[in-house]
Amino acid sequence: MRELEVGIGAEARERTGETREQEVGCLPAPTPVWSPQVSPSLLARYYLPRSHSVLRGNACQLLRDGVEAYPAMLAAIRGARRYIHLETYMFISDAVGELFGEALAEAAERGVHVKVLYDALGSWTSRRDFFEGLRARGVDIRPFKPFTRLGRGLRYLLRRDHRKILAVDGEVAFIGGVNISAHWAPEGQGGAWRDDVLRVEGPAVYELERRFVATWRMAFQDRFRSWRDSRHRKRQAALRRRGEVSLAVLSSRRSIHRAYLHAISRAKRSVLVAAAYFIPDRKLVAALREAAQRGVEVSLLLNSKGDHPWLVHATRAFYEKLLTAGVRIFEWERCVLHAKTAVVDGAWGTIGSFNLERLSLLFNHEVNAVFADPRLGRVLEESFRGDCQSCREVDLAEFRRRPLWQKLLERVLYAFRKVL
Repeated sequence: MRELEVGIGAEARERTGETREQEVGCLPAPTPVWSPQVSPSLLARYYLPRSHSVLRGNACQLLRDGVEAYPAMLAAIRGARRYIHLETYMFISDAVGELFGEALAEAAERGVHVKVLYDALGSWTSRRDFFEGLRARGVDIRPFKPFTRLGRGLRYLLRRDHRKILAVDGEVAFIGGVNISAHWAPEGQGGAWRDDVLRVEGPAVYELERRFVATWRMAFQDRFRSWRDSRHRKRQAALRRRGEVSLAVLSSRRSIHRAYLHAISRAKRSVLVAAAYFIPDRKLVAALREAAQRGVEVSLLLNSKGDHPWLVHATRAFYEKLLTAGVRIFEWERCVLHAKTAVVDGAWGTIGSFNLERLSLLFNHEVNAVFADPRLGRVLEESFRGDCQSCREVDLAEFRRRPLWQKLLERVLYAFRKVL
């Protein structure tokens, strides 16, 4: 485990600083849509639906992959003084799981209140004795909808907790697509899956914690001391301004979907979407096509070989309709793309657990951070454009010459798109 942590830290250092500056510096700089003098509140009003509650005064940092996210998350856990709340879909008992488990157990042993919520389906491959060992050391770790209650029906099984939140002491939180698993460890030590995480300080931390508490109470009808005096904590959180980012925390599936549609409809220059699983509904397809047809640059970063191959074929059933409207599609070929991010005009962006497919829209518990900030938007846009340089762009004429069996498979999967 120590060797894995050293490897993650070393690669994180290599991918920050001068290395990243060189990668981003070779990209053509897009023309800014907004003047630097435009206030964050104006950007929020323009790109976010009025129903979204915007929290100002946050400091945010984009972390790429487990290489950058894991060291930052472990540092927060090891520095915890009062409580740790971790909610994740996958908590796998591999080398990364052991690394996090040890850090959580050590925190519990020094008196920190540690609560972990993992999804029973997402973590089904984990060893039972791994979780029992953590409980024995003081970690309150529980499964969301365990298999012992399958008699409640198919809908109970389908509605999973897909969120990924880590919140520590009300001071710092992490939100994104990274689970606790070696899939996100560096190449040679794990799967090197491509993903994004947002590190947050400021008033939005309270809102992320509130999502964790709501899920915990719903699942277990249980309260805990670390969340007492929440009104006082909320007032204090509102006063703790850490930066200039205006951010909304969305946990309603419909609100996240509506945020995508609203921002795409307001786009002036560019719509850049990275989607691990992309089986869009008609509204999203129409919004992307309309944006491209009015001259907006619309680019999608999608999987070439995902962890669910049939979903890749189902996604390609949408390619021709999008390509003919002028949408550019890039396929990620290096490993598995697991990111769920988007940036519009280099000013609006979102990072979280929400996939652009039916399970996320209809069943899963999800959470996304949606921001309006040109500085953070520029960082996310540069990351996206850098990723596209390592991809294969899909050519419409070449795509139409694909084998007949692929076309038939895509049509069959398209017919079942509402249940995939």
